[in-house]
Amino acid sequence: MGRDQWGTVRGRHTPWGAIALVMLTGLALMRNGVETSPGPPQPAAAASVSGSRDAVRAEPVEGEPVQPLAYAPAARVRIPSIQVDAPVIDVNLDPAGWIEAPPAQDPNLAGWYQNGISPGQRGTAVVVGHVDNLSGPAVFYGLGSLQKGGRVEVSRYDDRVAVFEVYGVEVFSKNDFPGARVYGDTGYSELRVITCGGGYSKADGYDGNVVAFARLVETR
Repeated sequence: MGRDQWGTVRGRHTPWGAIALVMLTGLALMRNGVETSPGPPQPAAAASVSGSRDAVRAEPVEGEPVQPLAYAPAARVRIPSIQVDAPVIDVNLDPAGWIEAPPAQDPNLAGWYQNGISPGQRGTAVVVGHVDNLSGPAVFYGLGSLQKGGRVEVSRYDDRVAVFEVYGVEVFSKNDFPGARVYGDTGYSELRVITCGGGYSKADGYDGNVVAFARLVETR
């Protein structure tokens, strides 16, 4: 997507609540795992977000919130604590109305839904990626081991970097996914990083999604 299209995209933002179930269905297509033991790490109870399962809320903000950035497409995501350093491609809706996943054959690739919030803007931006593919671990294999306080850096095509701090990591069943809580607007600039997780079977793949909740704490 060229920079000359940013203005057009900015006007096409879709509220996350309206596409939550669509996005969950799209993520189900990412279950390309091989049966390995013990499998990808899963979030610990200590990493969960406090409060109601369905509430749209964020952890309290200490000090003044960081000034959000203007819209710009995401270019790269880095999560140093779990050795993630991957390019980000735009993903859209497929002909069936599902959000596309990044190509499974490239294990080190993340996707950002280009009609949603840009990382660093006010609102909730979403980055997705595979946990594994038929060859083994993929970009977000270690997402379930991410701890509170971990940093997620998203480089953007305006040469700015949005830095987020993780305040929770949870796994949700794909049959009981709290879309409003995950995608809802908390009033701050937030990021969700999502991959597959939970139990795995060869017949059905993963039965859930791991979600990292993070808030903007720095821009540069």
